[in-house]
Amino acid sequence: MTPTALYVHIPFCDHKCIYCDFYSIITQKNLNEFLDALKKEISYYSDLYSQDRKLISIYFGGGTPSLIDVRNIDEIISYMNKYYHFADNIEITLETNPGTVDKIKLREFRKIGVNRLSIGIQSFDDKDLQFLTRIHDESTAVSTVNDAAIAGFENINIDLIFNLPGQTIEKWNTNLERAVSLPVKHISAYSLILERGTILNKMVLDGKVKISESDYDAALYENTIDFLTARGFDQYEVSNFAKPGFECRHNNAYWRYQDYFGFGPSAHSFAAGKRWWNFSALNFYLNSVNQNGNAKIGEEVLSGEQRINEFVMLSLRSSGLDLNKLKREFDHDWYSMKKDMIKKLIKEEFVTESNNFIKFTKKGYALCDEILAKLI
Repeated sequence: MTPTALYVHIPFCDHKCIYCDFYSIITQKNLNEFLDALKKEISYYSDLYSQDRKLISIYFGGGTPSLIDVRNIDEIISYMNKYYHFADNIEITLETNPGTVDKIKLREFRKIGVNRLSIGIQSFDDKDLQFLTRIHDESTAVSTVNDAAIAGFENINIDLIFNLPGQTIEKWNTNLERAVSLPVKHISAYSLILERGTILNKMVLDGKVKISESDYDAALYENTIDFLTARGFDQYEVSNFAKPGFECRHNNAYWRYQDYFGFGPSAHSFAAGKRWWNFSALNFYLNSVNQNGNAKIGEEVLSGEQRINEFVMLSLRSSGLDLNKLKREFDHDWYSMKKDMIKKLIKEEFVTESNNFIKFTKKGYALCDEILAKLI
């Protein structure tokens, strides 16, 4: 069976943070209609794909999935289990935010089969949290992580953001110190990115907020790599660090170019060399599913060159490019075409090459987007 990951977008949120560009709505008035449509979409794609596939992961993202009732998440998992083959060790991740769950709700999520939590903390500094318009404070963030561990979650991720306005390396290291002191096995550390259409982007354009230069961002990033790897967190992707054995299977499905399905508004899917994506607005999503069984608004069939380039890009952004696997899966001698460029990257200490395996160095990770743009 083909290993496949599955993403479910729960669009409901309590409010919109200034930096967020994910599709979300601040109301649950269409929750029941959404759940009914989601079931129809799950059923529709099961008729097309479920027979030869095994789900290795389910990831509930958003929005804030933990806002809705536990029984709703349970209902979705049970419905999927009815139509899809679950791997014995399936990873089921739920995104949550401090302030949206308590000990009781966390225990209930664990009982229904959720075995991994991803907690959107972003910072342990109250002033930074206020700037980001988060609903929680440092104390609530720490309590949520500890409550999750008490509720039985061993596999806990926390999200953190660096290069916030006025953030020194010392201040960022205080965040990292607090993070590694908690019972977490995975840390996602992201640089603050300006996304079009966000409140933060407008604040920067209006001159109300100033973002540090790229060189300072790179220094914070390299410091992050040094700090976390020195404390037992292996870097297995540009922004993701995990204790051995706790790499996110769902993330790895993307980085290893495996198939994945996306259900819900704005979700994307990739299977058998084809990519498609859903309507974003909930009303359009609901109407399309109710009329057609799916919410697809666009699709593309990838060319051979596109697939090779994406495989290379995703591999290098994560644990590294296996040249033997590239040759085996695509029957293409990509390395010969890029040999001179790769030698130059090795000489400049941006990548290493050993046993037909190419991997970014710490210096290379800091400039990976620029390097990949030239390489592919």
